[in-house]
Amino acid sequence: MQLRPLGRTGLNVSALSLGGAAFGNIYGNLTLDQIRRTVVRSIESGINLIDTSPYYGLTKSESNLGEVLQHGWREKIILCSKAGRNDRAAFDFSPEAMRRSVEASLKRLRTDYLDILIAHDIEFTDNFEKVFTETRDVLHALKKEGKCRFIGMSCYPLSLLKKVIETCQIDVIITYSNFCLQNTRLIDELLPTLEKFEVGVLNASPLSMGLLTNQGPPEWHPASPEIKAACRKAAEHCRNRGSDISLLGMQFCLAESRISSVISGASTEEEIQTNLQALSQKPDPQLLAKVLEILKPVHNQTWFAGNWKT
Repeated sequence: MQLRPLGRTGLNVSALSLGGAAFGNIYGNLTLDQIRRTVVRSIESGINLIDTSPYYGLTKSESNLGEVLQHGWREKIILCSKAGRNDRAAFDFSPEAMRRSVEASLKRLRTDYLDILIAHDIEFTDNFEKVFTETRDVLHALKKEGKCRFIGMSCYPLSLLKKVIETCQIDVIITYSNFCLQNTRLIDELLPTLEKFEVGVLNASPLSMGLLTNQGPPEWHPASPEIKAACRKAAEHCRNRGSDISLLGMQFCLAESRISSVISGASTEEEIQTNLQALSQKPDPQLLAKVLEILKPVHNQTWFAGNWKT
């Protein structure tokens, strides 16, 4: 397993991290034993960062993960969870709500501290000035109190992340769908700011919320029809070549060493093995070149998310 520095935190994180959304049973019911096998397989393969949130399965992901980790595994991982997002359309980044959320997460996860605490999807706040001040201050207070070792924020708009990095003195960001086969704006636009402030970056949703898969994105996906059509064409080309665009997409993301870690969810040991395969194999250069050519007309096209319009 490749280990990479996480900004100025002093942590070395595995290039591939385990996303815990599936542990909340949002993609189908998993038994606790299935979750345990997936977590143990990940850790034994060298994955040392697990990411979850009270939003995933409305606290079920944290509860299930806490049950698994109590059996000697907590000390082997870097544990990241979040606060501020409570449901699909329910957000509260106030200091009081953030504190309540963290205390509840610690109980569910059966731990005294989080390694990384993230304010979750801040683009959906209705008051950005309070996020830049009150939310920032409570994150720093929780860090000082030992509830977490490092702090950060997550969102989709890169200009919002740039503002956060420059003004909030955070340690880590999580961005999603901003570094993938179709969109490399994370490197093109945000990397200089990340490096200047020595902030670690975790790249979530490397397959862009299903865009870069054979089954395609869910109906609610916010991408334009043009982006969806180009991604379908790229997926079809991979299938015709006897390959899978999901594997190519993971290989592409994992090959970028300037990104600290790629967060990829997994429900089963088999899915973990597929992700590990992507880490151990370089992409077919001819296939990659053709897919990037197919996607070129929509390269770096994005969509609006939340309430941030700058």
